[in-house]
Amino acid sequence: MLGADLWQRGCERLATELPEQQFNTWIRPLPPAVVADGVGIDALVFSLRVPNRFKLDWIRNQYAGRIESILTELAGKPARLELALAAREPMARPIAAPSHQPMAVGQILHNGLRPVTQPAVQTAVQPAVQLAANAASHLNLTRSPKTPGQPLAQAAQPQATGSQQNFGQMVQPPQGRQLQPAQPQSPPQNLPQNLPPSASRHRINSALTFDNLVPGRANQMARTAALHVAGAPGQMYNPLFIYGGVGLGKTHLIHAVGNALLRDKPDARVLYLHAEQFISDVVKNYQRKTFDELKAKYHSLDLLLIDDVQFFAGKERTQEEFFNAFEALLAKRAHIIMTSDTYPKGLADIDERLTSRFDAGLTVAIEPPELEMRVAILIKKAEAEQTPMPEDVAFFIAKNVRANVRELEGALRKVLAYSRFSHKEINIQLAREALKDLLSIQNRQVSVENIQKTVADFYKIKIADMYSKKRPASIARPRQIAMYLAKEMTQKSLPEIGELFGGRDHTTVLHAVRKIGGERQKNTELNQQLHVLEQTLKG
Repeated sequence: MLGADLWQRGCERLATELPEQQFNTWIRPLPPAVVADGVGIDALVFSLRVPNRFKLDWIRNQYAGRIESILTELAGKPARLELALAAREPMARPIAAPSHQPMAVGQILHNGLRPVTQPAVQTAVQPAVQLAANAASHLNLTRSPKTPGQPLAQAAQPQATGSQQNFGQMVQPPQGRQLQPAQPQSPPQNLPQNLPPSASRHRINSALTFDNLVPGRANQMARTAALHVAGAPGQMYNPLFIYGGVGLGKTHLIHAVGNALLRDKPDARVLYLHAEQFISDVVKNYQRKTFDELKAKYHSLDLLLIDDVQFFAGKERTQEEFFNAFEALLAKRAHIIMTSDTYPKGLADIDERLTSRFDAGLTVAIEPPELEMRVAILIKKAEAEQTPMPEDVAFFIAKNVRANVRELEGALRKVLAYSRFSHKEINIQLAREALKDLLSIQNRQVSVENIQKTVADFYKIKIADMYSKKRPASIARPRQIAMYLAKEMTQKSLPEIGELFGGRDHTTVLHAVRKIGGERQKNTELNQQLHVLEQTLKG
């Protein structure tokens, strides 16, 4: 059987196994693989060129194994899939006629068992068409990220771009230079690939990417959804609503989406802003009676990333303008990603029209990182600082700093600075010295009595119930939570904790600690409640 036939049949098989949305997004737009016999081995090698690093990694992790299995089964001999980045086009040129373009997977299937539907064809070719159509109509939005209170500077700046750039090619301008209007018959400048183009114009922090976001159970669902949005904006999970406590990585995640999209589509209209900046823009345009400017800025975006929408609370005109922008963007299949400190239905003083729309897409939580994830974050951040972090030191810091990633990074900086200034090797003793203020404050503020009072207030029971013999679930459950927090947040032993809870045996405390700790990993609502209690206790 010829290699081309194998690839065609393999794609047909994969199309029957994958959900249609996944196949149309990740597999259909790919060019056909080049097939060759394996050198020195009895195998077939399928070489597949992928337009960008993000898609290459995603296809390798999610689909490569299954593709190889299908091809091996069809060929009756081992088959191996080799993925590589496709070469960039050397110059900008008009979109070629279909007969001159390489046959895509979708075209192969059109001639095979599975016809290509019109929406699927649009999925494959629309990005290139959109790039050409939008090349000369972009807003220049300049502002440092997450600094509320200053107006955005606007200027209509056409961008240079190749009209045949594929969705996913990383074409980026030289650092320190601004893109100039495209010349139809002249090639673009040589463009480096280390940063997304005009990131500051979009107010995207180029340092916050998927590559340096430590994955874990705490952010697994949110990260996966964000990856899907970055790969296929406007199609799935729109809007995407990410919520969680402070310092857990919500802002990092939405900047990562912006960076990934800008690398794929350099001319995309992407804007990140804090909710307070939108409020400021509404106030400014209200004073000047220039709401058309506001609409021109926000209604024309391809991707809007907006942080902390809970700040819209009580601001009726702001909510009305955001509702209008929200509806306009969804109508043109632009994508919206929002973050908040609570889930949509928990937002106070927000119009129900908005909260119902926030909830209409996908709502995901980012939870406080578990111990192993905190350790991984510390080790990776230390590596970024070119300073190896011993694992036992990372565990020591992670056990004592539980609140969020931001505090974890702050503790790490203290330890690294202490090591450099004192010219001492990093070990647990040095970490203890570097963090002595943090540890002493923590130990002084968090007492079992304070935990009992805080938990009792939170669950609306009496403090006396913490050490009484009453056992109804409405009392026993908060008591177990208080025991768990006492073990986690103080240096008290199990017998000492049991004594402070009405003279209970240490085995009762151990049972409570294990039960609540186990449920925390599975129950998102409980984990959020515990996080709120921990934040409250730490002040």
